[in-house]
Amino acid sequence: MNRFFSILGFCLIAMNVQAQQTLILATATPGGGFPVFGEAFAAMVNAQEPALRIEPKNTKGSAENVPLLEAGQIDLGLVAGELATVALAKPGTPLRIVTAMYSSPGMFIVKGDSPYRSLSDLKGKTVVLGTEGSGITVLGHTVLDSLDVSVNKIILQKAADGPPMLMDGRAAAVWGAGVGWPAFAAIAKQGGRFIGPDAEEIKRILVKQPALQQVTLPANSYPGQAQALPSVGSWSYVFATEKLPAQTAYLLARAIHRAEGPLAARLEQARETTMANTLAAAPRPELIHPGVLKYLREAGIEGARR
Repeated sequence: MNRFFSILGFCLIAMNVQAQQTLILATATPGGGFPVFGEAFAAMVNAQEPALRIEPKNTKGSAENVPLLEAGQIDLGLVAGELATVALAKPGTPLRIVTAMYSSPGMFIVKGDSPYRSLSDLKGKTVVLGTEGSGITVLGHTVLDSLDVSVNKIILQKAADGPPMLMDGRAAAVWGAGVGWPAFAAIAKQGGRFIGPDAEEIKRILVKQPALQQVTLPANSYPGQAQALPSVGSWSYVFATEKLPAQTAYLLARAIHRAEGPLAARLEQARETTMANTLAAAPRPELIHPGVLKYLREAGIEGARR
């Protein structure tokens, strides 16, 4: 009899393992904000939903994640700002939103004793824009081009290489975006100072780039940053494709909703990762995965019944 129950228990465990679905989540290169978010996101969602297991995977970033998704080589991908907007605007895109991540106000950080005080001061200087394929890097190009600020741009293989270049003088400034950006955190701890577009420059950027939004870096997001800093940016998302089963997307949405508190407690920038923000940030409701929309309706998220 004991042997029977042992075999039964083993079979039940095996059935449970087989029932668990593994989803590969593409992030970006180590040292950037996406891998940090991806690890926290996976851990919190996995804790909420035993039927799913999310496994983060380092990639070159947003520009690689979109084609990987379209080719069916990954299940989920983090895609930043402008690249997300462009991808969603493509006619017949198979991409669908699982959740909004966070808004990304873009700006530079310089050393505390730097003579540079404005974006125009950086004209002709050498600056780190980020890694190849990163949506944040694309945002940096867009901001500088919109303001006709010509700089010598350094594109990195690894985001973690940026802060040393600033500290040893190889670069005058490092570009990044949003709360929790690892390079910003490292430099701010050493007395770094932020430079973003002023009010007039924000207006000029938005006229040329209407897909962007005015977004603000909250005060005290980084050491020594006592004031809120206005800038421009857009929403980053966790994407899937329409081929992701509706039930899987439904379970994901439910787990993300349940994980909102723990995720925000673990990672400050994830305070914006909510189902309510997902609905608000989506360009059109039909770009949200049907399984996610089903959950939003059942959960009574305001506006989900449009």
